[in-house]
Amino acid sequence: MKLDLTGKTALVSASTAGIGLATAEGLAALGAHVWVNGRTAARVDSAIAAIKKAEPKAKLSPLVADLGTATGAQAAFNSLPEADILVNNLGTVNVRKSFDELTDADWTELFELNVMSGVRLTRHYLPGMRKKNWGRVVFVSSESGVQIPPEFLHYGVTKTANIAVARGIAETLVGSGVTVNSVLPGPTWGDGTTKRFQASGQSEAEFTADLFKNRRPTSLIQRMTSTEEVANMIVYLCSPASSATHGAALRAEGGIVKSLL
Repeated sequence: MKLDLTGKTALVSASTAGIGLATAEGLAALGAHVWVNGRTAARVDSAIAAIKKAEPKAKLSPLVADLGTATGAQAAFNSLPEADILVNNLGTVNVRKSFDELTDADWTELFELNVMSGVRLTRHYLPGMRKKNWGRVVFVSSESGVQIPPEFLHYGVTKTANIAVARGIAETLVGSGVTVNSVLPGPTWGDGTTKRFQASGQSEAEFTADLFKNRRPTSLIQRMTSTEEVANMIVYLCSPASSATHGAALRAEGGIVKSLL
């Protein structure tokens, strides 16, 4: 299986921590020149140092920009006009409110960050991929995009949009060497989950047991996934080996989603 990405340029949005960082490291390990993105130079420098420690020969460049804004996206385009691989990882739950409490501003802010960030980046980099007749675009969605969580309704809606946008863009690339897919992680250890765990007052075992008993009871693995486990799926989709996978929504969520398709 050919997984070599030597000579390819990759941009991973929000790649200073969590799934994004693990993905950047995985792509770098396969030889890609990876642009590491974050909103501050300190976080980007720290991420690059961490990747270099794991992969001393990694080819890395910093991209300090808030890709959740049109201004930040333009800054990225100025620094990196073309890319062979784009991983749209930027996203957040943002605010934790009930549906009745969510304001228009809450909805707009989350849609801008979770959906439009990937739309803008893909719109810019896709023409170059088409011209080369090779490219990989991956939207990091969530199992919440299929099974909308009532406690994170607005988040789930944006993650459904990620799946739809990825499939829709793929439909414009019939017969092309460019593929567009989405990946659906489940509960994953990362900055956000760690903060919720620390704020819960529970032990790690108690926090995990409560999560899978009360909120994600359909999980088949009954545990959190690691960022590396999710990144493995993303990195595969970015490789030449995934050439027949196009317009798909692939799950890395531990079997939470019960539907067959």
